[in-house]
Amino acid sequence: MTLRRLLAALAVLLAICRVQASLAAPQAMVAAAHPLAVDAGLEVLRRGGTAVDAAVAVQMVLGVVEPQASGIGGGGFLLHYDNATRAITVYDGRETAPAGATPTMFLDGNGKPLGFRPAVVSGISVGVPGALAMLELAHKEHGKLAWRDLFEPAIAAARDGFPVPPRLAAWLSRIPGLREEPGIRAVYFNAEGSPRKAGERIANPDLAGTMRLIADQGTRAFYEGAIAAEMVERVRAHERPGTLSLADLADYRPIKREALCGPYRLWVVCGMPPPSSGGIAILQALTLLEPFEIWRDTPSDLRSIHLIAEASRLAFADRDRYVADPAFVKVPVEGLLSPTYLAERRKLMSPDRSMGKVGPGVPPGYVERGTSHMSIVDRWGNAVAFTTTIEAPFGAQIMVRGFLLNNELTDFSPLPEADGRPIANRVEPGKRPRSSMSPTLVFDQGNRLVAVLGSAGGSRIIGDTLQALLGLLDWNLPVSAAIALPRVINSNGPTELERGPLADLADGLRGLGHQVQVRGHEGGLTGIRRVGDGWEGGADPRRDGAARGE
Repeated sequence: MTLRRLLAALAVLLAICRVQASLAAPQAMVAAAHPLAVDAGLEVLRRGGTAVDAAVAVQMVLGVVEPQASGIGGGGFLLHYDNATRAITVYDGRETAPAGATPTMFLDGNGKPLGFRPAVVSGISVGVPGALAMLELAHKEHGKLAWRDLFEPAIAAARDGFPVPPRLAAWLSRIPGLREEPGIRAVYFNAEGSPRKAGERIANPDLAGTMRLIADQGTRAFYEGAIAAEMVERVRAHERPGTLSLADLADYRPIKREALCGPYRLWVVCGMPPPSSGGIAILQALTLLEPFEIWRDTPSDLRSIHLIAEASRLAFADRDRYVADPAFVKVPVEGLLSPTYLAERRKLMSPDRSMGKVGPGVPPGYVERGTSHMSIVDRWGNAVAFTTTIEAPFGAQIMVRGFLLNNELTDFSPLPEADGRPIANRVEPGKRPRSSMSPTLVFDQGNRLVAVLGSAGGSRIIGDTLQALLGLLDWNLPVSAAIALPRVINSNGPTELERGPLADLADGLRGLGHQVQVRGHEGGLTGIRRVGDGWEGGADPRRDGAARGE
């Protein structure tokens, strides 16, 4: 090892040592993006609630204190593990395109994709929210406590107020245009238009009232009636109006799917199937990496960082070509995860040279045609990995009765076709846009749950979750240290290195043929890992999160 590589390795280890030690808990653990949400989940577990009960309470509080990332106006994916039956249930609460959506809705008059702000801050970006319907279904099947009681911590926080978290304050100062939305301005800005600062106390009484209705009447109060009518009116009255209708809302249904599971060394890793690309991409990357035995390297070794970037590059090439809503596109899942196919793709990887931008493969069976994450384990060993989102910070920047509407439809491809061929992730009525959300469960050879994790961060979710898994499984790091590892991200383009210790590897990677960008990284991971007969938890130190248990 050269002196430079040794110094980089030591810098990473020092950074890991500075992370707050993982919290050990004998029975139950909650890790989420804000301490108030963690406290709400833990209180539910203390009262005999299940992991799903706690997930409902955590999500509702996050919608109050972390409105830029998630809430009842968005959607999500939830993996549930039942320790008694050893069954994994996948709940798909992804938003859907309204019946009036068209493949060209994100193109301008010249047939070119709309710019970021015109596409996002608009009525056309709003999908039918799915989080509430999904949580209600999961609660009916795995909850123990009354639905209405799970809303009480969130209602109290919205009614009585809470200190503005640092991350929310930072986003309010970054997006001054938010004050143009009257509902957002009334809650998050001062009378003269300045953003509320970290630590100032704010309340959201409209959201408290909305949550009270949903707590008392169930999700019907959201998908039908006055709340639904107001959502439709706001979307259709926007200067760039969408087509959301009362029928779209009333017809929304969550979907139960089969988990995607695959082996990695001594473990089985289970994740989300399409329309998420996360499960496929992570399993592909792990399979591609396994023969390289990166566990022999350090987390900051040039070789391991290079190989992680190259495996991610190959996974993203296939993701962009093949993965979309399986109700509309035949996704060759088995082919993409075939060991034979991945062995052929692995031949493109070299320890000594980057392959550069790469095209997708042709897998067997192919026929031509703002986010947040929580990880929870309850006293019975049941677990939830739940990634929830409204997409961009503050979603479509449309507030209805205290909550923000998502802009998830911008996750579709703005172009309907390329090279004369339909794009898999093009907009179609009723379709669920492709996602990178990657809630993940890990099991040992005895089929015992050993880890629960996932991340926020848009398309970087896949790389964050992959690297945290490698930290846990290859380098045997505590969960908090695996979450805090400096990041390398590759989405089949430039290799991104997180600003900090890994930046010293930039020249080495360039020497291997990488285009390198050194930048800040927002992170958003939370995770739980088995330690003996108990659990340890961690939350990303780059955000406001926490992990607590008892």
